[in-house]
Amino acid sequence: MNCSLAEKKIKSLKRIILETAHKTKEGHIPSAFSILDILYVLYDSVLNVDPKNPEKTDRDYLLVSKGHSAIGLYAVLANRGFFPMSELDTFGHFNSRLGGHPDRSKVPGVEASTGSLGHGLPIAVGIAMGLGYRNEQQRVFCIIGDGELNEGSMWEAILLAGEHKCKNLTCIVDYNHSIDRSILWGDLREKFKAFGWDTLEVDGHDLAALEEAFQRSDRERPLAVIANTIKGNGCKSMENEPGWHHRSPNEEELAQLLKELEQCV
Repeated sequence: MNCSLAEKKIKSLKRIILETAHKTKEGHIPSAFSILDILYVLYDSVLNVDPKNPEKTDRDYLLVSKGHSAIGLYAVLANRGFFPMSELDTFGHFNSRLGGHPDRSKVPGVEASTGSLGHGLPIAVGIAMGLGYRNEQQRVFCIIGDGELNEGSMWEAILLAGEHKCKNLTCIVDYNHSIDRSILWGDLREKFKAFGWDTLEVDGHDLAALEEAFQRSDRERPLAVIANTIKGNGCKSMENEPGWHHRSPNEEELAQLLKELEQCV
C-alpha cells in the first residue's frame, strides 16, 4: 500500500463525510473518523472482496459492530465501488438504504445489521467457527468499540473464540477512550490473553502498522488488535469532544472543520 496516496484519499473521504453529514443532518462523525484509517486499510489492502459480487462464497468477512459509525463505512464501501459515491447524499433519508446503522439486507458489502452494541462480535465468532469447521480459508474481521466491551455478550464471544481457537478471526478494538466515561478495563491486552487470544497494540492511525497487524498469519489463536485511536481524528475542534458525538455541522462549523482537516498533517 502506498501510504502517502492512501492518506490523501482518507482525507478526501473525511471531507466527503463532513459534507454529507452537513447536507443530511445525520451521522456520528467522530466515531466514523476514529475507524476510517482501519476501514480504508482493510478494504484497500487486506480483504478479499469483490464489489461486483459482494456475496461471493470465498470472500473475507468484515463486521462493524459499532454500527453508529455507519457513515464512515458507507464512504469506504462507496470508494471501493460497492455503490455510487453519489448515493451518500441519501444517507439517513426516508426510504434510503443507507440508514443511520448498517442493514445487511439492503447495503452491498455489509455483513451484519448492527447498531445495538454487543452483537457484531458474537456473529463474527459464529462465522469464524463455521468456516473453521468446513476447513475454509476465509478470514473474519470485526471492528468493535471500546465502550462496547461493557456488554456481557462481548465477553461470552471472546471466551468462546478463545476456547475454540478461532485463528481465522481478528477483533479490532477501536480504543478511542469512549470507555473512560464508564467501566475501566485496565490492560485490555492482558484480558484478551487470559481468554486465550493473541494480542497486538498499534497506533490506529498508522496505516503501515495497521496493514502489518491485519496481515499477520503466523498464529493458532484468535487475534485482538488494540487500535489506539482518536475520536474525530483530523479535526482538532472535534477531537475527543463529547458534544460532537451525534450532531451535524452547520455552515460555519463545516467551513472550520474543513479548514482544520486541510491543516492536519
